[in-house]
Amino acid sequence: MLALPPPRGILRAPEPDGLLDGRRLVPSSPLAPFVHHYWSIRWSLRSPFRGEALPHPAAQILRIASATERSAIVLGVSSSAFSRTLAGEGETFGVSFRPVMFRALLGASMSSVTDRVVPLATLLGEPARAWARAIDATHDAEEKVALTEALLAPRLGTPSPDLERVRDLVERIAVGRSIVRVDDLARLSTVDMRTLQRSFRTHVGLSPKAVIRRYRLHEAAIQLRAPHPPSLVDLATSLGYADQAHFGRDFKRAVGQSPGAFAPCPARGTRAP
Repeated sequence: MLALPPPRGILRAPEPDGLLDGRRLVPSSPLAPFVHHYWSIRWSLRSPFRGEALPHPAAQILRIASATERSAIVLGVSSSAFSRTLAGEGETFGVSFRPVMFRALLGASMSSVTDRVVPLATLLGEPARAWARAIDATHDAEEKVALTEALLAPRLGTPSPDLERVRDLVERIAVGRSIVRVDDLARLSTVDMRTLQRSFRTHVGLSPKAVIRRYRLHEAAIQLRAPHPPSLVDLATSLGYADQAHFGRDFKRAVGQSPGAFAPCPARGTRAP
């Protein structure tokens, strides 16, 4: 399978006290319009491990199997950072959808699962339970992918042009650093602001402003942890903020720390709000 680029949105991932083995795998061509990647983590830890992320604006399916939890769930789009603690031994297999595209499986507005955890069986019934049992029966990541694609492919079918249009727009925000305001996005999408807001609420589960802010904060986290981070003033300006104070408030609200506290070595003389 092809290699994936490094993950974005990881805020904290300390050195584990024990085994923590993770893999990411790409989907097959028929599933690629819907799925960004699959991932698998196995752990055997002497002490708990707590990771934190500011996730992409997209849904996930998880199968979690450990001594304390055994579940198959859907994670809706998150409006803020989230953390997870691993302890003892266990394994998780995940499906990270591309933005928007889980709606093809959900059949309802993505806002209905924003910030929610929903049992997969609620959505798919007995096939979800059978899939979870099959996932537990193998430790081979490629086999887990094959089982998952057998579950999803007949239910996803061919992506609709409407979903693809909004998905592509969201993914342009992710890589287009010039898109820093909703006005920029409205001009790019060639639809009026009200239509854009309604489309994002239905297909993404977050507002256009929230999606733009999410990807700006991803970029901010990467730059703040770089060997030679920019000054906070310069970083705020490059991300389209009117001033450092607005950037600092957004960052702290999403991440839980000020930019200066998050960066390992803030630039001398630069104060984080």
